[in-house]
Amino acid sequence: MLNEFLSELRRFMPAERIYTDELRTLGWGTDASFYRQIPKVVLRSDGEEEISKIVQLCDKYKLPFTFRAAGTSLSGQSCTDSVLIVAGKHWEKYMLSDTTESIKLQPGIVGARVNQILKPYGRVFPPDPASIGAAMVGGIVVNNASGMNCGVHANSDRMLLSARIILTDGTVLDTGDPVSREAFKKQHPDFISKIEALRDKVRADQKLTDRITKKYSIKNVTGLNLRPLVAYDDPFDIIAHSIVGSEGTLAFLSEVTMKTLKDYPFKASAMVYFMTMKESCEAVVAMKKLKAGDEDLEMSAENLMVKSAEMLDYKSLSSVDDPVYLQYKQDVDAGKIEGVQPGDYHNLTAILTETKGITHDQLLLKIEKIKECLGAFKLYIPAEFTEDPAVYGKYWAIRSGIFPSVGGTRPVGTSCLIEDVAFPIESLPEATVKLQKLIADHGYDDACIYGHAFEGNYHFILNQSFADEHEVARYAEMMRDVAKLVVEGYDGSLKAEHGTGRNMAPFVKYEWGEKAYEVMKELKAIFDPNGLLNQGVIFNDDPDCFIKCLKPLPELDYDFKSVPDGGHYLMDHKLSTAKETIEQVKRANKCIECGFCEVNCMSCGLTLSSRMRIAVQREIRHLIKTGEDDERLERLQKQYKYYGDQTCATDGLCSTSCPMKINTGELTHLIRQLDMNTRPLGYWVGDYASKHMAGIKSGLRVVLDVAHAAHVTLGPTLMTTVCRTMNKMGLPLWTTAMPKKHRQPKKSDLTQFIINSIDHSPLTIDHSAAQTEDKNVQCSMFNVQCSKVVYFPSCINQTMGQSKSGGKIHDLVEEVIQLMAKAGYEVIFPEGMERMCCGQIWESKGMLDIADRKSAELEAALWKASEEGKYPVLCAQSPCLHRMRKVMHKMHLYEPAEFIMKFLVPRLDFHPIDRHIALHLTCSTRQMGVDKDMIALAKLCSNNVFLPEGVGCCGFAGDRGFTFPELNKYGLRKLRPQIEANHIEVGYSNSRTCEIGLESNTGIPYMSIVYLVNECTTTKK
Repeated sequence: MLNEFLSELRRFMPAERIYTDELRTLGWGTDASFYRQIPKVVLRSDGEEEISKIVQLCDKYKLPFTFRAAGTSLSGQSCTDSVLIVAGKHWEKYMLSDTTESIKLQPGIVGARVNQILKPYGRVFPPDPASIGAAMVGGIVVNNASGMNCGVHANSDRMLLSARIILTDGTVLDTGDPVSREAFKKQHPDFISKIEALRDKVRADQKLTDRITKKYSIKNVTGLNLRPLVAYDDPFDIIAHSIVGSEGTLAFLSEVTMKTLKDYPFKASAMVYFMTMKESCEAVVAMKKLKAGDEDLEMSAENLMVKSAEMLDYKSLSSVDDPVYLQYKQDVDAGKIEGVQPGDYHNLTAILTETKGITHDQLLLKIEKIKECLGAFKLYIPAEFTEDPAVYGKYWAIRSGIFPSVGGTRPVGTSCLIEDVAFPIESLPEATVKLQKLIADHGYDDACIYGHAFEGNYHFILNQSFADEHEVARYAEMMRDVAKLVVEGYDGSLKAEHGTGRNMAPFVKYEWGEKAYEVMKELKAIFDPNGLLNQGVIFNDDPDCFIKCLKPLPELDYDFKSVPDGGHYLMDHKLSTAKETIEQVKRANKCIECGFCEVNCMSCGLTLSSRMRIAVQREIRHLIKTGEDDERLERLQKQYKYYGDQTCATDGLCSTSCPMKINTGELTHLIRQLDMNTRPLGYWVGDYASKHMAGIKSGLRVVLDVAHAAHVTLGPTLMTTVCRTMNKMGLPLWTTAMPKKHRQPKKSDLTQFIINSIDHSPLTIDHSAAQTEDKNVQCSMFNVQCSKVVYFPSCINQTMGQSKSGGKIHDLVEEVIQLMAKAGYEVIFPEGMERMCCGQIWESKGMLDIADRKSAELEAALWKASEEGKYPVLCAQSPCLHRMRKVMHKMHLYEPAEFIMKFLVPRLDFHPIDRHIALHLTCSTRQMGVDKDMIALAKLCSNNVFLPEGVGCCGFAGDRGFTFPELNKYGLRKLRPQIEANHIEVGYSNSRTCEIGLESNTGIPYMSIVYLVNECTTTKK
């Protein structure tokens, strides 16, 4: 049956988006939950028509299917052992209404991106889950996500206006389109009549209606969403809102129209520390009762003074090394806290509070009223509100990162579990203390409780081992006791915002009761009569399903002795690269597979993502260690070579959105190093090249010369065709953006170059000074104040000039010298630079020992040239400088934009041009934190600076753009349309290799930002 399904599927869907191999099905079978099921087929969908055909085919062959967006769901909603349909990277379109009060969104757009779109209009996307930086709109809506600030009044359900859905028979329905509604009425009259009948049945039962209304007065996402049946009369409104919280069990959400809310201009937050958890909850209840003025109604349905209040218990504070908590521990141990014994830190509790105002005076009034309220409670330190975004941004970052941070502290091999419950606000103080005690009584001493106290909603995190039956039983018993406390004790919600999933499916009827549960089943049957959609989620007859299909997290344990030098290099851990690499492997073991990294992983959607690489490596290491399936191991290792290793850009951007700062690129470097024992010839070639750099550079210049001659002779079209054919045979790809050679200049050439360049400038030149035999290029010959800078042209810039489309301009080395001279800087070159390299190329190849050796050689030369750090050092290739900064710490090392902004701007007059230019911020530029300098510098030079959206790493990745050009093409897939739409003439960056890929994929020249600065400046008079 599956083969027949695949055969028909391939008639309308490209094979490159159909995955059946073991590696990718394993990778995509991983989500943020502690469950794992490996799908038989993974489909990367692209458009409604395709989805419609897929679901019809699944229905025909009775194959269960599950939809997935980002996979950041925590309860197992996006796992399946059948057909997994992914709606992510190809589903990112949006349309903002004319009033900006609503926005249409496809399911694959990330929540944080929506807020970026809305920010210029002073609006926000109401749901704000902690995972908003990675979670996609599809998952946010179908899980009825809320978050820290939106409460019940602004969750996904309340903010939805209409939905465009695809039903299991392939029908597309847009509930916001009158034409679509009328067509649906005619084609599916039974569907509409059944929805209306169910609505009327529920409303006829006043007791059930009252229960539904009460249950949704607090956060509740347990089971299907029943609120629409009592809140809306129109069957299409009921259909649309039923999709919210359905977790993909009813239909596919292809587009949603959501309200936007006003983003209040004045905000303040305070981290308030209480001496006991109970008192912190009592303070929350008191703040909930504070009322604001009528003008503030949009900010909160209850017209509240406080916007949000997040509780963090002592374990939460400890996990993020909160400085106040650390001071509290010292005070307790010093006997300074009355009534608290040394070593007893478990009572301190923080409430992160936020308030907002339309005017500043209103904000100050609110702060005053809140502080007055808090004055009735015993605080560890006085409450202080801050309006500084840099300060309160850190508070909220701490809150957002608690789950991954706590998960990162778990013992290796254990899972990080998170649950969220909600209590009626009046029961909060008592219920919270009982919940904390219940968890501790089951032996979870390292568990923490935190969350949306203002909404009575708490999350609790457990580090759980599933290594034996006893541990599984302990977890099951604890969960059943939690369910009893929440349901029987306070009639609360077992799932407040994370979705029912698999881990709460057995308890849906227990919480809601028989009548409400039957209504949910009837609703499910209307939408999905064959029960194929997301089986096992929300509806599951197995009472133990929440402790089955548990995800294994084996240790990433590598044999360092297997590398060519016997492992001494890696095992010694003394050299910089080895220390960093080993540290990253240790961090990778802390990965909880949350998926926060994927938003910055440029290969996600092409091959594997950072999260998938770690998941697959865990499986490979497990199979190596146990020896239980050698054939499967061999298959995974063979498949991983391309999907995991060769197409990993190793740019490290994944670490920038990972709460644990895990750099999967470093893990890839280690894997490549360990792989050297199977490729001794490759290691020998790398070692030989490192010792003959001057010759290698000369040889590359010859290759570039030959390629340029062929380009001129054959023409671009024929040359491109020939080279693409050769690339398919394994040879590096040549493109029309390939540069001409750069001849290694002599010192005398450089001196003469400056004289020729400055001849036309307003500087007065003493030509006789240029005839000196000084080994460095002097600018003191010009009558300007002269400083010194050590300039190391990277291997790339010593070898490659500009492309043919770059016009008749100087190569970068000469351009840098000219700019430095214009600003009165003498350029000093390190001795023997033609033999020098930062080591980046060897690090990227996994030859970490050779990389450090080359770095050490360069550092010694730069140390000498800079007179032991007296002068700044400049490198115009950002990836090279990034590596240099990682391993060289004795000198001040600068990227061009950073150096120009700090040292040259005061010495230059800028004459901005009107030409439309694009700016590409490389991965290393972002990681070094100099992207702001680059943007500011570009804006000094041009009145029309364009920063493309949705373009992170370009994917050229050193030489990957030559050997695996599909990576570069995928990384820049969104760029060319933007370049053309904005009439961009030229682009600027700070990495020659990245510029080659950018030019190849956009059709406009890209070059170093140094050229732009030199063009737009003159010496300050």
